[in-house]
Amino acid sequence: MLKPQIKRFSKPRTWKELPIETAGSSINQLGGSGGQVIKTGDWRAFRPVVDSGKCVQCRVCETFCPENAIALKGEDVRVDYDYCKGCGICAHECRSGAISMVKEAV
Repeated sequence: MLKPQIKRFSKPRTWKELPIETAGSSINQLGGSGGQVIKTGDWRAFRPVVDSGKCVQCRVCETFCPENAIALKGEDVRVDYDYCKGCGICAHECRSGAISMVKEAV
């Protein structure tokens, strides 16, 4: 059985001594999107549902959403489920209790 070759590197003392291929390609190796927009809402376990009867259009949910997936359109709060990750911050911060988190159907 062949053993893998182990390359020995000297420990860099400054950032300037880092190999160029390590500094330049690490983002792509870690799964960077390369400028593409990736819809990330499909891993959500719970989804926010807005009760428009309770909503007072204060925009707190829109302000606190870390994915910018909530927007006030006219008098309606709309959730972009393509990007909502279901974190529940909007429901937690909603002062009027208009947002509830509902389990996603599998």
